[in-house]
Amino acid sequence: MKSFRHLLLLFFVGSFFSSFSFSQELILKNVNIVTMQDEQVLENQTIYVKDGVIMEIASEEEISVVGVRAIDGRGMYVFPGLAEFHGHLPNPEQFGPEFQEEVMMLYLANGVLRIRSMLGHESHLALRDRVMKGELLGPRTFVSGPSLNGTSVTDPEAGRAMVRAQKAAGYDHLKLHPGLDTPKFLAIADEAKKQGIYYGGHVSLDVGLVTSVTRGYRSVEHIDGFLEAMLPDGTVIDPTVSGPFNMNLVGQVDKSKLAGLVKLCLDNNTWMAPTMTLFERYFGYQPAYELRQQPEMFFLPGLLVTQWFNTKSKMEADGVLAESKVKPYLEFRQWLFLELHKAGVPMIMSSDSPQVFNVPGFSIHREIESMSKAGMSNYEILKTGTVNPAKYMNQEGQWGVLKPGAAAEFVLVQKNPLEDLTTMQKPQAIMIQGKFIQRDELQLQLNLIRQKYLRQ
Repeated sequence: MKSFRHLLLLFFVGSFFSSFSFSQELILKNVNIVTMQDEQVLENQTIYVKDGVIMEIASEEEISVVGVRAIDGRGMYVFPGLAEFHGHLPNPEQFGPEFQEEVMMLYLANGVLRIRSMLGHESHLALRDRVMKGELLGPRTFVSGPSLNGTSVTDPEAGRAMVRAQKAAGYDHLKLHPGLDTPKFLAIADEAKKQGIYYGGHVSLDVGLVTSVTRGYRSVEHIDGFLEAMLPDGTVIDPTVSGPFNMNLVGQVDKSKLAGLVKLCLDNNTWMAPTMTLFERYFGYQPAYELRQQPEMFFLPGLLVTQWFNTKSKMEADGVLAESKVKPYLEFRQWLFLELHKAGVPMIMSSDSPQVFNVPGFSIHREIESMSKAGMSNYEILKTGTVNPAKYMNQEGQWGVLKPGAAAEFVLVQKNPLEDLTTMQKPQAIMIQGKFIQRDELQLQLNLIRQKYLRQ
């Protein structure tokens, strides 16, 4: 029976993809538009789309195109969709190539129209290219290369060679993980600048935040390295007792040091990928058994969720995630996030999915909740998922904004997201790759994925 369900899923997904293998010309009328050019809402407008591009935004009377399919938006709101700019597309060896395509659909069904995958595999390049060619329905995709870390980079010249190889292969970005010493890092940074490829990631302890930023980190993932940079001078970190991300040292932080670090980030145009929800769920004190039962977990292979459960449960059993240890660290992260934002350090929407109890697409809405709880305004939250990712990739104005000449990538929701963030959890339709896909079609895909992974 399970194999029959699997074949049925492939049939419907294949039919769904093939039925949208062409670009649509259409008029979407009677909608209120959150353009993200500012905080104003254009009321009762019409959007004319052709070949995946917004041709015109005006009142219905002012658009003279005839013979084109028209859709009545019935007073709904349109905004440019969301981003997952720290995701991890799965590798085909894990749960098969079908799972890769399912992840793409989970993003779209949640209104996530652009992703930056941060742990590369050659199959991700093929996925990205299929999306670009319209052969696969998916978000606008940017792909980082395989990890550069203390193990994969054996010496500085090997780091340079990896950078050149990843640039030649066509990756959009480099991902750095911990364990790099300073000579290896400096070689990677220098070669990345020569090759003209963005790089960023974790902050290696030997390198530190200051060197990472001044040498050209495009993005600091997880707001990493700040806690360590704010410890008293001369502090010796013992990783055997400092906890994950050195969270046990949060009581020693000197907050007065943040102002200098902020100036450093602003001077070097360094971005933050906060992944707030990752820390609240993976390293937070909410029990693993509660997270395991949340509805979005049933859109993933049971084995993957079990792996997550076992990982977090082990830390719980070892006392690593006791509330008394974790709560001060999570409060520090909320404070740090908001202080960086208020100072003007740019942010990109990111949740780190699929990662421990962060399900693709769904976790972005949890990230939005976390950003709102920390004190960021609704408009600024939307910027992190729309105009900011485009700026990050040096493609400002081409997408992530609704105006004539920009990509026709948007989401329809029932309420104004500038007033109600939860409305974005239920997209009524999306426009992507020149295709208009309504709620019932998105829900069908979600239902088929969930049916495939029914727990026995």
